[in-house]
Amino acid sequence: MQQELTVQNVSFVTFKLNGFSDLGEWRPFLFIPYFLMFLLSTVANSVLIYLIASQVALHTPMCILIGAMAVVDLCLPIFFVPNMLLSFLFNWNGISLVGCLIQMFFIHYFGTFQSTLLVWMALDRYFAICKPLYYHKYMQIPNFLKYIIVPVIRNIILITAMVSLAGRLKFCLKNEMDHCFCEHMTLVQLACGDTSINNIVGLTTIFLIPSADDVFFTLSYFVILAHVLKAGKSHLKAINTCITHLIVMAGALIFALIAFMSYRIRNNFSSNSRVFLSTMYLLFPSCFNPIIYGVRTKEIREQFLKFMNRIKVLPQW
Repeated sequence: MQQELTVQNVSFVTFKLNGFSDLGEWRPFLFIPYFLMFLLSTVANSVLIYLIASQVALHTPMCILIGAMAVVDLCLPIFFVPNMLLSFLFNWNGISLVGCLIQMFFIHYFGTFQSTLLVWMALDRYFAICKPLYYHKYMQIPNFLKYIIVPVIRNIILITAMVSLAGRLKFCLKNEMDHCFCEHMTLVQLACGDTSINNIVGLTTIFLIPSADDVFFTLSYFVILAHVLKAGKSHLKAINTCITHLIVMAGALIFALIAFMSYRIRNNFSSNSRVFLSTMYLLFPSCFNPIIYGVRTKEIREQFLKFMNRIKVLPQW
């Protein structure tokens, strides 16, 4: 019988994150693309946050939501990319159980807010395009908080429950994760004994957060699109922002769904492909959300160009 280690009795349980181990001597070279993506995410989101915070002209509900998305996109890679880069360079791939649970909580918590923020943006566009006379009434902070509080509570409860249940599992001597960070299903698969409750809670979380957000998001834009088609060309400018949101949501959703399904059909996915998709559905939106919003949102694009012009005219020492 395999020896079992419990969270309650053994506080020094450690795991090895062996993502991309099949690449062998080529694995350290992954540092270059992932570092460049991390650098792009950090710089682009930092600039976007600075612009929105410093420019009064961008203190509109939509730009504030874009700024909140940039904060999420800035923070999310910090919880797994630096550790992953150190693993590529120095093979520092150990992580404690407590560290694994903390990393898992923040990755999934900030990850869920990417889809939730897109729902709030869809709500903003709905009032702006379909109910313009009521826009300022419903998008005032006191009223808008009513729409925010329920998703926030939902995300906190479900992610906390999922991580807490994972922390109560019993783990066998096998402690190698075929991953670059602590993902829920990766940790659960290392457990001994029955993990049905963890699978149910994990599926429920996926159903009630990203899936529910995607459904609400899609329905909102169907309503907006129908309204725009009836209104004619008068709202074509407004629908441009909606297209931006659809691009962002489609990109993130494709990566997330493929990564999720890869755990259910593992025989058809190589280990490297599954790990790559899992890293991309977190890192890809963080890299390109600020660029997409900066290019396609006119107000932000204009303020960015003014910002760049001010930098050019600064005296050179």
